[in-house]
Amino acid sequence: MAFMYPLLSMDWSLSNRKDSNKIRSDAMGNAKREFMIHLDAVQAAEKRIQGAVIRTPLIFSPTISRMFGADLYFKLENLQRTGSFKIRGAENKIRARAADIGPAGVVAASAGNHAQGVALAAKNAGFPATIVMPEWASISKQEATRAYGGEVVLAGRSVGESLDKAEELAAEGRVFIHPFDDPDIIAGQGTVGLEILSELADVEMILVPIGGGGLISGIAAAVKSLRPQTKIIGIQAAACPAARESVKRGKRVQAPASQSIADGITVKQIGERNFELIQRFVDDIVLVEEEQIAAAILMLLERKKILAEGAGAAPLAALLNGAVVPAAGKKTVLIISGGNVDSPLLGRIIRKGLLKNGRIMRLKINLNDVPGALSKLLRQVARLKANVLHIFHDRDVRDLPIHMTYVELELETRGPDHIEAVKSALTEAGYPLEAECYP
Repeated sequence: MAFMYPLLSMDWSLSNRKDSNKIRSDAMGNAKREFMIHLDAVQAAEKRIQGAVIRTPLIFSPTISRMFGADLYFKLENLQRTGSFKIRGAENKIRARAADIGPAGVVAASAGNHAQGVALAAKNAGFPATIVMPEWASISKQEATRAYGGEVVLAGRSVGESLDKAEELAAEGRVFIHPFDDPDIIAGQGTVGLEILSELADVEMILVPIGGGGLISGIAAAVKSLRPQTKIIGIQAAACPAARESVKRGKRVQAPASQSIADGITVKQIGERNFELIQRFVDDIVLVEEEQIAAAILMLLERKKILAEGAGAAPLAALLNGAVVPAAGKKTVLIISGGNVDSPLLGRIIRKGLLKNGRIMRLKINLNDVPGALSKLLRQVARLKANVLHIFHDRDVRDLPIHMTYVELELETRGPDHIEAVKSALTEAGYPLEAECYP
């Protein structure tokens, strides 16, 4: 799927016009105001937030580049303050609109990264921040938001209901900060694109996670203004493909959302302004499945020692599943958008990634219940260089002969070929494998 956008002249992209909208006609001939972010707005945001955000590293990966036959770079927004790119837009919004913010401060709704970004940006500017989080928001993210200076209000069973509560609080005199559908937020996120081009002027392709669309619309508007030939590819979780469906249908639609480890991009409907920019500037949107995201998180941890949250690992997942094929010898940048992962969830994600890669196998064996039988089996496993993760040993199994015992082993292996070698060797050694369970 390729999306069409008009090539931008440098006269247009460098325009100093303050109005971000222009009038166009829709299919019925009715006047419609078209939204646009100009390069000068992103450049102004870059100056405005300088010193408040980190200029994050852009690193080349020789190992992963060899895997995919291209020059692959990672833009490490997981190392940004608050652990996510969101601080960029929040800082730009609050600094640009400081004159409009009263004693009641600002209010935002979020389950995670936007909450922390707004809390810290408001604290830096000396304003109080009220952050509405859904009732199910993780305790660690609640505490992180409080640590950055935000007053946390738990309300709503969904982020949408939390947004409704935030709008109520805004009516009491607080300035509402939308997580993505806002010109200042979009311009702030676009500074990621300016940083990439300043270090990698000939970048061929940039892979960007999509949730509500704030990050990709800002990056796309900035990058296409300076280098129209750079391809901008959006990566979305298949669990909630709102952006992809909207572009396919030519209008914003709500997508059903199922639970995803890429919760940062599980947004049921992209923003109105973001949709217009995505239609104009984004070349393609592809989907990634949960197992692919988990495998990407594991690869980043093992190969690059990079901790990425699900949304941040989505670009690598798109390479792993073949949805995106980078051009040989060309430079491709993957945006690692954040690194905020709850510790219990991280353990489950790593395990899911190991399963996806064929790194874990389970064996069910009935052994003769005699001294040394289990020890002998474990010596065979050790000889095969498999690592024992768990052992379950039970004599009280219905229909099991009294002289037998049931053993279940969970082993870490090097991959599918190693699994087959272990199965074959144990079978040859006289161990009847009652059942195997592995990817």
